[in-house]
Amino acid sequence: MKAVSNRLLSEEAFMRLVERLKGKIHMARVTESRLDYIGSIAIDEDLMDAIGLEPGEMVHVWVMDNGERFQTYVVPAPPGSGEVAIYGSAAHKAQKGHRVIIASTVFTDEWVEPKMVLVNEKNQIVQHLPFKAQAVPVELS
Repeated sequence: MKAVSNRLLSEEAFMRLVERLKGKIHMARVTESRLDYIGSIAIDEDLMDAIGLEPGEMVHVWVMDNGERFQTYVVPAPPGSGEVAIYGSAAHKAQKGHRVIIASTVFTDEWVEPKMVLVNEKNQIVQHLPFKAQAVPVELS
């Protein structure tokens, strides 16, 4: 039991939020990298829809080619364009042609089934990936 404002509440009365993976675009290719921009990542709207991203949503970007990581907000690029453009200071971390993983998360007290896609070198979806909560690497076909 915990005392809160002179009242006793059980542990069950407190919401426990956990940051969980909500969506992931795996192996995307950066199509443009520009410093002279306010900042953000532009993502093909079809890819955004596939994993449930919304304009302005914060995402983690993990650069597979150099190990850099950063967080920024999403702006939609034209659907079907294959665009994944890095703008602003993050352009120091990811260059055109780099492979990136783009992940969105959510704080929740409930289970979330992540939506995950694998894309080809043109940023077209080639596979919807299953989520496996295990430490064993999953082979990508």
